Amino acid sequence: MPSPLAGVRVVDASTLFAGPLAATILGDYGAEVIKIEHPAKGDPARGHGPAKDGVPLWWTMLGRNKRTVTLDLSRPKGAEILRKMLDEADVLIENFRPGTLERWGLAPETLRPELIIARVTTYGQTGPYSHRPGFGTLAEAMSGFAAITGEPDGPPTLPPFGLADGIAALTTAQAIMTALYHRDVHQQPGQVIDLAIVEPMLTVLGMQAMVYDQLGVVQRRTGNRSVNNAPRNTYRTADGRWVAISTSAQAIAERVMHLVGRPELIDEPWFATGAGRAEHADLLDDAVGDWIGKRDLATVTAAFEQAQAAIAPVYDIADVFADPQFTARDSVTTAHDPTLGPVRMPGPLYRMSRTPGRIRWTGRPHGADTDDVLADLGYDADERAALRAEGAI
Repeated sequence: MPSPLAGVRVVDASTLFAGPLAATILGDYGAEVIKIEHPAKGDPARGHGPAKDGVPLWWTMLGRNKRTVTLDLSRPKGAEILRKMLDEADVLIENFRPGTLERWGLAPETLRPELIIARVTTYGQTGPYSHRPGFGTLAEAMSGFAAITGEPDGPPTLPPFGLADGIAALTTAQAIMTALYHRDVHQQPGQVIDLAIVEPMLTVLGMQAMVYDQLGVVQRRTGNRSVNNAPRNTYRTADGRWVAISTSAQAIAERVMHLVGRPELIDEPWFATGAGRAEHADLLDDAVGDWIGKRDLATVTAAFEQAQAAIAPVYDIADVFADPQFTARDSVTTAHDPTLGPVRMPGPLYRMSRTPGRIRWTGRPHGADTDDVLADLGYDADERAALRAEGAI
């Protein structure tokens, strides 16, 4: 059976990291993705993070299922080649500063009407900050995420990975699919997607905006605790392991109190709501933490499972690799890299019963497909040599 996105052609002219990851997601489900890189610099992901045997590991994953083409879009001939690519493409993903495509003579309104253009920037295409340089880290700061992350007496805390970029990538891929559906099912033109990385962060932060609007309340840092329920925290076992529990459901909170030997707390009036329990988090954490701290991880986990209460060990990536649940589902799957051999990386995001995603190949060498792609566009060997000599490809 053909892949669900077979026949969809995506030109990925974006870098670090939201746009490229969105393209990777589409490629996992069968889209033909052509990755545009600068002839001299390449994609910054090739130099980002650790490498093995000269192979950049970030790129090995982020570049999977993409054909790689070198193109200097700032040169007129480079822009001309991109325009020819886009004449046969369904989607363009770019994250240049607003106005850059226009400066290169590639304004959206001059491209074919059926094209879907996803423009991914920190602040969006409009507004007073639209021309500022930015990365996901700034979105994590300005969205309010960092302000509520960390211990109450500690500094605002940023995530040690590209959280905002990852969320923006998921959002961009979903937006592209929405636009494709609108175009192809409703027989409408393509359109421009203006994706500001900071805005999906506002959404995943939940009800903060409404609480402030309606109640004037600004959420503060609470460490691992929640303002909406308790007990909710990490707790250390007798053998030095950490576990996390959540009691978002009232029934789960009651089961936990029975398990740790404090059923009398259930009868307290404040225990009846998540907010009431959150106001008494010190008392609840002491009860749960004392019980967990006297038992090893295996005992704690077994007891919580028997009580049908929600618990999970706090894992590092080595634990993820060893866990039977992740192994059974092949959550971290194996792909083949021509230099590294078998490599482990997260697999396609979701599972489809008829058309599952797959990793067809890992990140390709810089410019590996330039000649093939340009030949398909009608550039013969002499023309390609001339373009290469002048730095356009």
